Amino acid sequence: MRTAFIDTLCELAEQDERIWLLTGDLGYSVLERFAERFPDRFVNVGVAEQNMTGVAAGLALCGKIVFNYSIGNFPTLRCLEQIRNDVCYHNLNVKLVAIGGGLAYGSQGYTHHAVEDLAVMRAMPNMTVIAPGDPVETRLATRAIVDWPGPCYLRLGKSGEPMIYQVEPEFRIGKAIMVHKGSDVTLISTGSMLKTAVEAADLLAAKGIHARVLSMHTVQPLDEKAILDAARDTTLIATVEEHSGVGGLYSASVSVLSRRETPCVKFAIQNDIRSVVGSRSYLLELAGLTAPAIAGAIYEHLLETSKREIR
Repeated sequence: MRTAFIDTLCELAEQDERIWLLTGDLGYSVLERFAERFPDRFVNVGVAEQNMTGVAAGLALCGKIVFNYSIGNFPTLRCLEQIRNDVCYHNLNVKLVAIGGGLAYGSQGYTHHAVEDLAVMRAMPNMTVIAPGDPVETRLATRAIVDWPGPCYLRLGKSGEPMIYQVEPEFRIGKAIMVHKGSDVTLISTGSMLKTAVEAADLLAAKGIHARVLSMHTVQPLDEKAILDAARDTTLIATVEEHSGVGGLYSASVSVLSRRETPCVKFAIQNDIRSVVGSRSYLLELAGLTAPAIAGAIYEHLLETSKREIR
């Protein structure tokens, strides 16, 4: 995803001199290509994210489109007051880019686990929140937020996410992408969990369960119609996110489903994992965020539901 982002940003910067890139002393081996091509529009602010946000706000007030780049929680939680007061309050054209959303930096401990960022960014006024599912969506999202007015949060993975799409899909901010059609259950995924959701759908298909897979790349504004259509067409909805179960995709989805009878189950990171240090794959397994675990839990839920109905 990082490569897709920076390659696309360089292409866009060739065409639009308003585009700037700021970093908090991170992004080595990734950002050099932008810095070398556009040295007058690249600033390494240093380990000073609050200052970086203020600089970005000032540039945006001068008509620039500013991308702030850092890892995990650094461009978000570390400078939240500046985001709230300098960027969002004034509805400025600042695009926050966090690399390693979720548990990508799992081996560095909870300080580097970005597992509350979607919830916090969703709560910010005027903020658009996007978490693409693969490199294709990353390219499309980067293009889209350049043209999208106001603050944006772009949450990227860092685990060599594979391409899901063989054909480039239509990408619109606030509009989910249907990756798989299905009439029994709907898996709604955001961010780098898309591959896992697709694999879980394949496992369910082997058991005769037809799963719809939605890539909810935009968490704010949410595609409420896609969720309501899923509630109408399928008997169960499952949200899949590499994020806390509070305030993220699940919370956003159940608020839409509050007056519907379709149940919604969540696959997310629970509190007990926050004291654990390990690789992303290890932590995801502990959290139950693997394709076999998700498919198995959905199958058991549907089986138990059918038994209750027979009784």
